[in-house]
Amino acid sequence: MSETSWNPDATAAGTETGGRGAGGVPTAVRAVVVLLLLYLFLTGVSLLGGGFKGLGKDFVDGLFEGVSNPLGGLFVGLLATVLVQSSSVSTSVIVGLVASGVVGIDDAVPMVMGANLGTTVTNTLASLGHLRRDHEFKRAFAAATVHDFFNILAVIVFLPIELLTGYLSRSAGWITDIVIGSSGASFKSPLKTAVKMPAGWVKGWLSDLGAHGDLKGALMIVVGLAFIFLALAYITKNMRLLVADRVEVAINRALGAGSGFVAIMIGMVITVSVQSSSITTSVLVPLAASGVLTLPNIYPVTLGANVGTTVTALLASLATGSPAAVTVAVVHTLFNISGILLFYPVSAMRNLPIRMATALADAAAERRSAALLYTIGMFVVLPLVVVMVLR
Repeated sequence: MSETSWNPDATAAGTETGGRGAGGVPTAVRAVVVLLLLYLFLTGVSLLGGGFKGLGKDFVDGLFEGVSNPLGGLFVGLLATVLVQSSSVSTSVIVGLVASGVVGIDDAVPMVMGANLGTTVTNTLASLGHLRRDHEFKRAFAAATVHDFFNILAVIVFLPIELLTGYLSRSAGWITDIVIGSSGASFKSPLKTAVKMPAGWVKGWLSDLGAHGDLKGALMIVVGLAFIFLALAYITKNMRLLVADRVEVAINRALGAGSGFVAIMIGMVITVSVQSSSITTSVLVPLAASGVLTLPNIYPVTLGANVGTTVTALLASLATGSPAAVTVAVVHTLFNISGILLFYPVSAMRNLPIRMATALADAAAERRSAALLYTIGMFVVLPLVVVMVLR
């Protein structure tokens, strides 16, 4: 079983020791650490946006050449997420780019869709760990790739709709106007005010070191990215330890209830809690491999994880004070919710990703090279080729 397996004795012992979590660290202390890390994350987003604003226009235009093409933006988002192994990081960066004016809303939407696709690579790689055990591998690979196929189908449907009608960006803009009450260049955000001081310290420190102009902007981007990476990595680690004993139990209870929509909600809540859809869905792969859970039972939990992972970008957008950034973050949420509403309620549509994942798993079980070719081709070769061609 995975590291998240439930141990009743350990849980009871944790209660008896005054609420101490894994490693003997009190739960309250770990929760405070998570809040401090969240503050570091928001500071990083602020620095990232400010850094891009400080760069020269010609440099920035060259850096993001090709993103204005929808397919280019889609595969840049996919490739970036594969490289950092976190859609939360890549979508937070996209939010920062939009807030700084480097990338427009229309260009950011395909990038967000690509990030949604790229996050599924973690599960696919996890399933390859069962490669030498025939029946286990077949079940694990199907459980991993059902997430892939749902996201692929959602992009195939909603990217053309977005390009033709602006459905996602317009709907998100409407929601942003209602929530923020302004469609101007900025809004007064308490989160932006909260991170202004530490961001200012970093800017002042860079100036004291003699960094100005483009160099200062580049260094702000580097520091901002470092803050984002470190903060999200340790938030995920700490939240996983806080809820480790509960994740697998919650999933089993949801599936035991027999309601797909309950399982979607459980997947969403767990992902919001641990700040990583990969943790939620990776728990499912070994459970599927062992035959404990079936593919139709796993599927709705992955859909909930898809929605839950969008919370990070929403928080990041609120720290920018930019309505455009908030709109892009809302697009991410709407995209995943729209996919669920389209594919899940009707059985014929609901079973489509399941059938596709099962067919690929059957082929991979017969020829292991098919699994490797799919993983490398889908998440590395295809995006690289498309990005290079469109530059």
